[in-house]
Amino acid sequence: MMINYQELQSDLIKTPVESFGDQLIKATQHKFDQYTHGELDQWQALLAGLPTLKTSHLNLTDKVAVGLTSELEKQLSESQILEFGQQLKTLHPWRKGPFELFGIHIDTEWRSDWKWDRLLPHIAPLKHRSVLDVGCGNGYHCWRMAGEGAKLVLGIDPSQKFLAQFSVFKKYLDEFPVHLLPLGIEDMPSIEGVAGFDTVFSMGVLYHRKSPIEHLLALKDLMLPGAELVLETLVIDGDKDQCLVPQGRYAQMRNVWFLPSASALELWLTKCGFKNVRTVDINQTTTQEQRTTEWMHFHSLSDYLDPKDKNLTIEGYPAPRRAIVIANK
Repeated sequence: MMINYQELQSDLIKTPVESFGDQLIKATQHKFDQYTHGELDQWQALLAGLPTLKTSHLNLTDKVAVGLTSELEKQLSESQILEFGQQLKTLHPWRKGPFELFGIHIDTEWRSDWKWDRLLPHIAPLKHRSVLDVGCGNGYHCWRMAGEGAKLVLGIDPSQKFLAQFSVFKKYLDEFPVHLLPLGIEDMPSIEGVAGFDTVFSMGVLYHRKSPIEHLLALKDLMLPGAELVLETLVIDGDKDQCLVPQGRYAQMRNVWFLPSASALELWLTKCGFKNVRTVDINQTTTQEQRTTEWMHFHSLSDYLDPKDKNLTIEGYPAPRRAIVIANK
């Protein structure tokens, strides 16, 4: 099994979310009971067959790096490193990263470290906090949160393949209180007024929701009073009345519903009862930040932009711009 429930319950102890640990486990088990993906057994066998290696060097503060440096040759031969890399590539596509694992560089589609560098100076310190990362993908940012000293990091994302990718690193970083559950936010227990997280991240999720206001309220319900929300999403230029609703696809994505201006997004958050709402960064995504690699060889951003004008998508909409908005409950 890709999830150690006993370890999860242990890490929840003496955190503000300890009281609903059983509910989280039941929801996760229910998801697995419903899961019929033919590769699940293959992923579990891959994880069970990964080499047992001692981590001699660790860096979670400027990149996610699990490495052996000078001890590498003592534990893995060149052919074993090659085989290890090929095993990891069976979990393609690797979208969030990058990662370093025992001399293997996993060059993911996204330079997720760039996003982290943009937001980190603006958020409340994560040391000793209980943190939730909604739509966390393979958990790259969860490890960065752990690197900042979070007491507990819980990532949720319904993709079991992302869980398998995360589990590779959890095998070698099991001493950290970081967990990923294959849940959507709609699967989370209702805890309003009972418990909650100190910091909640929702990055790259809002524009996929049919009802963005319901998503914001659901995030709020998972937060302690005074807790911080870190929201990252696609935006357009404009005033508080501007919002783009794509007629069809947006940058070839089918499930994009609402792209507000940053001012409109601030208004949405305020109407939902959030305080201290502020936009701290707006950045147009480049083809250096999101691109095809040998670890993600499907189409990527360069294929989704107008070849004659990189400021437009292939459909003629404004090219992806992403805002980071911070607010408090």
